[in-house]
Amino acid sequence: MARASVPLRTAKDQLAEARDRFLAAEPVDPNAVRKPILASWWRSRQFHVAADHIDLDYLRDPDLESNLARTANPVLRNLHQQLDGQPISIILTDANGLVLTRMTADHDLERALDAIKLAPGFSYAEERVGTNGIGTALEAGGPAHVFGHEHYAESLERFGCAGVPIHDPVSGKTVGVIDLTCWRKDADPLLVSLVKSTADQITQALLAAGSNRDLQLLQEYVRACRRTGGIVLALGNDVVMLNDHARRVLDPGDQSALIGHATEALARGNPGAVTVDLPSGAVARMFCRPVAGNRPCADGVVHVKIMSTPVVVPEVPAPRTVMHLPGLVGSGVLWLRACREAETLYDAADWMTLEGETGVGKLALARAVHQRRNPAAPFHVLDADDAGGDWLTKTRGELLEGAGMLVIRHVDLLNAKQVHALASALQEARTAKRHKELRVAVTLNRKQAGADLTRLLRFFHGTVELPPLRHHIEDLHELVPFFLARLSQQGRLTCSPEAMQLLLRHNWPGNTEQLWQVLKQVVQRRRAGVIMPRDLPPECWTVSRRLLSPLESIERDAIVQSLQDHDGNKVRAAEALGMSRATIYRKIHEYGIVASGS
Repeated sequence: MARASVPLRTAKDQLAEARDRFLAAEPVDPNAVRKPILASWWRSRQFHVAADHIDLDYLRDPDLESNLARTANPVLRNLHQQLDGQPISIILTDANGLVLTRMTADHDLERALDAIKLAPGFSYAEERVGTNGIGTALEAGGPAHVFGHEHYAESLERFGCAGVPIHDPVSGKTVGVIDLTCWRKDADPLLVSLVKSTADQITQALLAAGSNRDLQLLQEYVRACRRTGGIVLALGNDVVMLNDHARRVLDPGDQSALIGHATEALARGNPGAVTVDLPSGAVARMFCRPVAGNRPCADGVVHVKIMSTPVVVPEVPAPRTVMHLPGLVGSGVLWLRACREAETLYDAADWMTLEGETGVGKLALARAVHQRRNPAAPFHVLDADDAGGDWLTKTRGELLEGAGMLVIRHVDLLNAKQVHALASALQEARTAKRHKELRVAVTLNRKQAGADLTRLLRFFHGTVELPPLRHHIEDLHELVPFFLARLSQQGRLTCSPEAMQLLLRHNWPGNTEQLWQVLKQVVQRRRAGVIMPRDLPPECWTVSRRLLSPLESIERDAIVQSLQDHDGNKVRAAEALGMSRATIYRKIHEYGIVASGS
């Protein structure tokens, strides 16, 4: 008797099984799940998102008068007409995942979306509903598509969605997400292409609406900086500019307070002097001057004078946070070295490679250098993690026609064929002498590269190696308050010395991105007051190294730098430092330094 044939499992079955195993905390076959989706599942678990139901609260009425909502509305209505009754919903959110508008022509789909509260006034941030096109695009900082069982919450399994973050064309700041959602059975790669095209149209509309306004603000800001050596701020539509003096003398809490007070003063239309008490205890005098506007949120240039400084000196002086580049803090030797190298390469118009472990801040550094050197020029990001469909065509178009700066992320994820195609596009751009007009950077983690990148990297004459957070761990004293100021309201949340000690002892394998995610979890549970050790997630209780004294930190930095200068060769590094081979091996183990080589 013939044996009955056993049907092969489909990719859909494998994905569903992988999701079930993940929810049961069992090992998951990584080949069954796309890397961005598996990463999102891990974040969803850390956020304690419920997988078996969706329970959302109505947060607030959406702001339909925002610059994004008003500018995007014509683009979305035109797309709605083109779809002509197709079962696809067009959704626009703000930068926090709060749904602003939803356009759906299909009644069945509209009722289904109402049932899962994917509607105006509700947030689809990843921390609320888990893996989905909106929240995952915001967390990843780039395009994201989530089909069927890839969703973390089972209520979303019958849908397919694709989302793309929308960035302000001048500041580069994420201002929202455009998302297309349909039934899973109707989802295909065309959905991804359509949402990317729509995002580009909205970005162009934002640029057309705001270019003249932002350019005028930039010109007034530059004039103000030339006329005074004091503190100068410029505030516009999602644009904040501070001169170097402001970054040197103001900590993040004081910067946030001044920006908030200046925004209110400009919105009231009351130019003149305003006295402000800063969180640090200092007293400042602001002089606000509106720039071109009878608008609900007027642009303006602000001059600030510090009238008095805090009288009470803390028992243990906290180091002043200095932003050497816009939006970046840290004063560790290796970190500052990377910042200087990136600035030097940018000034020389050299295409650069930004290397380092996942989460060390490669994209943030590229964005900060560009914002410092050429803030009015476009800043575009293309992620090799999406290297399918028309990705290479779009990359080639940016290389041949783009302006400003282009960052190609995660080139270590490309296969050999894709590396060859990208190298050909780079060669074409070089032949066309595009390197004289366009700055290009690639980011990668060389240890994870699956293909030979030699042919690709020969187009990039400079390399910046970003250190892992464990090699400049003392920067947590600046990073933690800086991140808390961004995540919570001005000065309402601080970190206790006991909690800081635990953070300093952690090894941070996920680097700065892991620190950001940890603090996001903390802020979800504690909105104000002082963070104590019990407020930190369990991962921070894993003490992987002892707290070093200032002298030990200097010694550790010297060893790390010597190892890097000698390609990880411990013998030559020890000779350069004047210590024995046995001593450097002991110090490497004692300080927890991770280094490769002999």
